[in-house]
Order: sequence, then structure tokens, then C-alpha cells
Amino acid sequence: AIFRILPEKGTRFPEYKAGQYIALQRNDCRLTKKVVSVDKRVEYVTLLDEQGNPKRGPVTHSYSIASAPFETLETGYLEFYVILEIDEQGVPGRLTESLFRMDVHKDNQLLYYDKITGDFTLDKRAAGLKHVVLVGTGTGLAPFISMVKQLDYEARQGKRDNVKYTLLHTNRVFEELDYYKELTEIEAAQRFDFAYVPSVSRPQQRDLDEPKMGKGRANNILRYILELPLREEQDLEEAQKTGGDVTKAKAVLAKTVRPVLPAHHPRQELQKRMEPSKTVVITCGNPWSMEDIKYVAEARGMKFEKEDW
Repeated sequence: AIFRILPEKGTRFPEYKAGQYIALQRNDCRLTKKVVSVDKRVEYVTLLDEQGNPKRGPVTHSYSIASAPFETLETGYLEFYVILEIDEQGVPGRLTESLFRMDVHKDNQLLYYDKITGDFTLDKRAAGLKHVVLVGTGTGLAPFISMVKQLDYEARQGKRDNVKYTLLHTNRVFEELDYYKELTEIEAAQRFDFAYVPSVSRPQQRDLDEPKMGKGRANNILRYILELPLREEQDLEEAQKTGGDVTKAKAVLAKTVRPVLPAHHPRQELQKRMEPSKTVVITCGNPWSMEDIKYVAEARGMKFEKEDW
């Protein structure tokens, strides 16, 4: 979901750079305590009051800003790209649960820290490089949509650099590809050198019929572009070499969605946007995907950067 917040009346949010984050707080969040089990697994157990109901109180979390700096200057709001987090036990995230319970008319306030910070910015992570590859999974798109919108705005103002920007964004299904229309329009305008490569990891018939939609997870899309084996193929080969669970590895590979690029972005053209000595791969999102993307970048001799939470 996309959330927009306005500052306290009579004030403005601090100025910021695309890619930075701010801390938000709600005061009616489910409270938990950290518990380490005998097998060293970390769990967060809900605290209960005397009546057995979940205790509620303040929870703070930092979120990357999805609006571009120029948008905030023009409109006053900050925008966020957030999902309702659900853990392995089916329990929703403490702050996101509260955010998704908000009523826009009756319960529409939250606290924010009057400081925007972070060094996940193009001037810090991509300085001096001519090919910038942004790889976002899920809501990891947030800092990148801010960057792309700001670059497009600056190009409209006559400020255009000589850098090739390529954005890979993957979500499970098309409906979860927020900002798809806006990014497609920015790419079509070509006010700056920008290629948008969307993909879905669980393609439906709509996606199979759409030539401009990629298929497969972001890490495997990048592997395909750079002519590396799929992660699952690599895992199978490793299992065969080391005596691992080959049957399991084969089953995982059989279920893997093979990467397919959008028809208007052939592999050879994307490779020209990723010359190793000139390229930085910057990623944000799923930790497992980010680690594999790091492997891919380093295997091809590219600089690698990621946003950690």
C-alpha cells in the first residue's frame, strides 16, 4: 500500500535526498518481548495484560521515503510504500499492523522524528560510475522510486547527467507492482537514460500474455542478463558435488520460474548498460535476494551496494 503523511500543522518536513529514511511511530502497537529458544531460535512473543489481551504501546520503525524531494517541496507530504508484514507464524508486524488499521477520518495520526537521514543515496553509493543498476524486491522499491522520480524531475529542469540507470523490480503478481504505470511513463519519456525492467515471480495468465512484463525473481533476472546459471541451478550443482540433498534441489529447480525479460529489453541491450568496470549494482528488499544479488555482482566484477535494516 502507498501511505502519504502531512507534517504537523504550520510546519514542514526536513529537506532530504532521494534514498533517505525517517522514523515513524504509532502508540497502539502490539508489544512483544524477545525470546531465545533452546535451539537458539529468536522469537518475539506478544506481551499480555492481566485479562490475557495483547498489551499495546508505542513502536517506532524507520521507513525509506518513496516520494521524491521535489514532491515534498511542492505538496508538503511524504510518501511510503509499505506492506502488511506477516511472519512465519502468521503474526502481523507490530507497526505495520497499526498502520493498516488506521482510519483516514478518525484515527489518522502518527508520530515522526523531525530528522531524515541515511546514506543510501546516489551521490554516496554511485559516485563516479556511468552504469547504475537498481534492483528492488517488493517494497524495496521505495528508495529507488524516489531516486527515479527525482532524476526525471531534474531532467525536466535541464539537469541531466551522462549515466545509464536500469531499474529491476520484482513482486509476486502484477497487482503488487505499485508504481508500474508511473515508471512505464517515465521510461517512455526518456528525459534521462532510464530502462525499467519489471517482473513477477508468480506469473498469472495476464502476465504470460503481456510481452512487456518480465517473469522470474529479481536475482534470477539479473543472473540471466549477465549469463550466469540460475540460483537454483547453482544449488543443484553444489548438491551434486558435495553429496547434498540432490532430490530436494531438483524439486526446487523444477518449481522455479525461468527468467523472461520484457520483450522491449533484449538481453544484449541490457548487457550494454552493465559494463562491469563502469557499473554499480544497488539493491534493497528481501535479504535472501540481496545476498544472491551481491554474489552475482561480485562474480561479474561489479561494485555492490545494499540497504540494510
